[in-house]
This record gives sequence, structure tokens and C-alpha cells, in this order.
Amino acid sequence: MSILQNKNFVNALICVAIGILIWFAPIPEGIQPKAWHLFAIFVSTILGFILQPFPMGTTVLISLPIAVFTGVLKLGEALSGYNSSTVWLVLSAFLFSKVIIKTGLGIRIAYLLIKYFGKSSLSLGYIIVVTDLILSPAMDSNTARAGSIYPIVRSLCDAFNSTPENENRSFGSFLMQCEFQGNCVTSAVFMTAMAGVPLSLSLAQESFNISIS
Repeated sequence: MSILQNKNFVNALICVAIGILIWFAPIPEGIQPKAWHLFAIFVSTILGFILQPFPMGTTVLISLPIAVFTGVLKLGEALSGYNSSTVWLVLSAFLFSKVIIKTGLGIRIAYLLIKYFGKSSLSLGYIIVVTDLILSPAMDSNTARAGSIYPIVRSLCDAFNSTPENENRSFGSFLMQCEFQGNCVTSAVFMTAMAGVPLSLSLAQESFNISIS
């Protein structure tokens, strides 16, 4: 196979090419050169997430050094996001979710849920959303919360052999949709359910002088 026929190589080439085009394009009036160059790196990174020539983590690890070595960001600025406890909370949640799936704990919990609440797909959907609701006051990241519940939902799908690889995937699709929609709703129920809620409250205070305790 020719290197140009390699899909990952072509996708990587597209990401780099578009980043270079933006980098050397005329800078719009009022925008600092560093900001424009950071935009070029950002666009390339997002394209990398979409086209996936490499895993997402690898794409980020490529983009950060480029931003530092080109002088667009200082080292401290590039790594500042990793000081956030929310970032590590999300990462930990997805690491634990992988462990739950690999060890078979998720499937055991799934069978217990089926045993006590599995009268219908609707009852299992309710249990998933209620679980998210219970976790939401104490877990201030809706992504981490979804990452914690995902292995249980996936295990329920596996127990009923309802996965994307099988024709009978309507049950699994329903449960995944329940968690997705339920997670959006529970994020707005409590002030501590998502980082965006206190941000919205501060914007309301600054913009409209509306204060919510």
C-alpha cells in the first residue's frame, strides 16, 4: 500500500495543511499574531479529533509542544488546564469506567439492576436517570458523571446483546439516549451539578444584576 493510500496519513496531512494555511494567511485587523497562530493550532487540533489520524490524547500531546516551541504559548500557559480538578475528575471517571467494564463488575451490576428493576426497558431507563440525579449534587462535571454511569449502561446493552455491531440495537440505543438526555437535565437541577451553572449565575449577576444565592 502506498503511503498516500494510508487513510491516517492522508488525514494527518489534511490537519497539518489546514493549520499551515491559516497560520500564513493574512491576519484580520484587530487580532494579535499570537492569537491568530493559536487559532491555527486550535483548528488543526479539532480537525485531528474529527478525522482521528491519531488517538485524541496523541493529538493533544502533539499540539501542546507545537504551541510552546513556536512561542504561541508559554509552557505554564500550555499546561495550566491540567491544574483543574475537573479535568482530572473527568479523566479518573473514564479510567474507572474502563476498569469496571474490563473486570466484569459492570455486567454484574447490570444483572442486579435487571433482576430488581428489569420489568421493562422504560423502568431501566428511569433507574439510569435517577442514578445520574443522585450523583449530580456531588459531582460537578456532567462529563465525569456520564463516564461513571456509562459502563453500567454499556453492560446492560451487552447483557441484552444490543450493541452497535448487532441488528438488535434499539434497546441499547434507548438506554444510551436516556443517559444522554437525563444527564443534560440533571446538570441544570443542582447548582453543583455542572461547572457551567455557577458560570451562568456569575454572568447573570454581572450582566443583569440578578443574584441567586
